[in-house]
Amino acid sequence: MAEVRWRKSSRSENGASCVELSAGAIRDSKNPGPTLTADIPALIAAVKRFQS
Repeated sequence: MAEVRWRKSSRSENGASCVELSAGAIRDSKNPGPTLTADIPALIAAVKRFQS
């Protein structure tokens, strides 16, 4: 089984609540057990549309 690599935002501070991304999955850095699967490029596009 391949190891999943999680990436935390570069804007996250030590001990701060944030999310981590992996290939097609999202999780809470404070509670890394459960994950949410998603189409990451579509999610990013939706967030960018919401911010506009």
